[in-house]
Amino acid sequence: MDASARRTRDAPNIDRTWERVTALNQFTLGGIVLVVCGLLIISNTQTNFTFFLAGVVMIFTASGVALVVPWGAVPIWGSMVLPLIDIVAIGLLRESAPSAGLGTLWMLPAIWLSSQFAFRGLVVSLGAIVGLQVWLVIETFDEAFAVDTVLVPLVIAAVSLTTYATARRSGAQRRLLRKQSRMLEGALARARRQEMTVTQVLDAVDFGVIRITADGEIAMMNEAQGRLQAGDRLGTYQDPGERARATHLAELTGPESDERNQVNVYREDGVTRLVSAEFPFARALRGESLEAEVLWFGEPGTPRRALSVTVRRLAGADGSDDGAVLVFRDVTAELSAIRSREDLVASVSHELRTPLTSIVGYIELVLDDDQLQPSSRRGLEVAARNANRLLAIVADILAASTSGEAMAGLSIDPDDANLADIVWASVEAVAPRAAERDLRVDTSGVEPALAYIDAARIRQVVDNLISNAVKYNRDGGTIEISCTSDGRNAWLVVRDTGMGISQEELPRLFERFFRAASVRNTSTHGSGLGLSISRDIVRMHRGDLTVTSAVGEGTTMLVRLPVHPRRKGTA
Repeated sequence: MDASARRTRDAPNIDRTWERVTALNQFTLGGIVLVVCGLLIISNTQTNFTFFLAGVVMIFTASGVALVVPWGAVPIWGSMVLPLIDIVAIGLLRESAPSAGLGTLWMLPAIWLSSQFAFRGLVVSLGAIVGLQVWLVIETFDEAFAVDTVLVPLVIAAVSLTTYATARRSGAQRRLLRKQSRMLEGALARARRQEMTVTQVLDAVDFGVIRITADGEIAMMNEAQGRLQAGDRLGTYQDPGERARATHLAELTGPESDERNQVNVYREDGVTRLVSAEFPFARALRGESLEAEVLWFGEPGTPRRALSVTVRRLAGADGSDDGAVLVFRDVTAELSAIRSREDLVASVSHELRTPLTSIVGYIELVLDDDQLQPSSRRGLEVAARNANRLLAIVADILAASTSGEAMAGLSIDPDDANLADIVWASVEAVAPRAAERDLRVDTSGVEPALAYIDAARIRQVVDNLISNAVKYNRDGGTIEISCTSDGRNAWLVVRDTGMGISQEELPRLFERFFRAASVRNTSTHGSGLGLSISRDIVRMHRGDLTVTSAVGEGTTMLVRLPVHPRRKGTA
């Protein structure tokens, strides 16, 4: 790319540079000529005064012009006049003192033209120098002068070609650097926009986010985290580059000299206090990950806050650990609502169970009377069934209102038992209700299956599954029940041809109080607790309860129970 093209494209940036380069080249030559003049005078070198004076005047006149003219506003070829004037002036100086070797000064304007005007400048400089040399030889022929006429242009041509090649490489490098600079500027602008967008998004959410580096420094914290810390008297970050460990201690314990500012942290149960090594920051700094771990900040019995803490590790480009992101979400309102609901359910259930037990007892006493009229007996039997059903629902609600840890602590008394016997007993109990709806109960797949279980608890599970198969089946449908053993586990399968459950609702089937949309608006009664309690019981036996279903095709329940007791030291 020649000088005019460069100047046209990058005019705002190159005008002043072009002026400086033009002046610098001309003043360099002027300074060298001034030194040469002094040396010639000192050495008393014989010179042709007319030619010498003309050459000196031309060079210093060109230097003055270089200083005055605004070369950035002059057409690009205009600045080519100066080095051409210099070539003529050097020719006069050389002619004034042929033995002084002043022809070497032609290298300066030749280099100037080759570097600033590319190949065009190279051709112009060599043409001007050779032409001037030929003219001088013709005017004043001399054998030594004729040899010099060939040698000097050759040397200058070599230097000019080298300068031209260097200038081209430098120009290519400058263009590449400008291109890369523009690309970097664009990437930096995009990165700033993305950073601003991420910051705005993080500041807009209502959960706290902290980013720590692999070295343990806090790189980022959003506004919500600052509000959470202020609400828990955890302090604020003075500098995002502070060590996370120091900040962690300052946040979670407060100033060590002021015990009133200390914040105690408890586990999800709200009573087990954490030591400092178990705090989220300390665990994140050790390289651990957390998934929605609930912690309580503040003393029990005082206003305090529950935070759900998640720690996700970040990986660098080479797969190495690059720190972590900590997310803090305030779940105080949610946990308080759940606890209030459980307290209310437990309270109401306790209040209902006492009168219901009394009602059931007195109905049974009346039914024991042999003199009871048949019509009255039928009415009392309906009342007894509904009272027992209501009492079972109250018992389910009481069990469901128990916390997860308490459920895990319920005792079971496992022993070797035949799962088939439990299934036969449950089928016999449900047979009248199945017959009322013309349901066919297929038990051909029931085989003897020994298991290490609490028979009473598993009977509760089997009753619930078969009862659901009857309850949610279509009239005239089929219920297939089978059980078997593979030596390690006993398996129970209950399959119906009922309404089925959608794939969207299937993941929520074992949630407490959940009832599918297909049955909520029907006359089929249920509390939404049976499956949740059944799975808890099965898991207490180290087994599992799973379900597959399709709308309009039916549902299949699969129960896995261990055959052998758990041996000490095994998982």
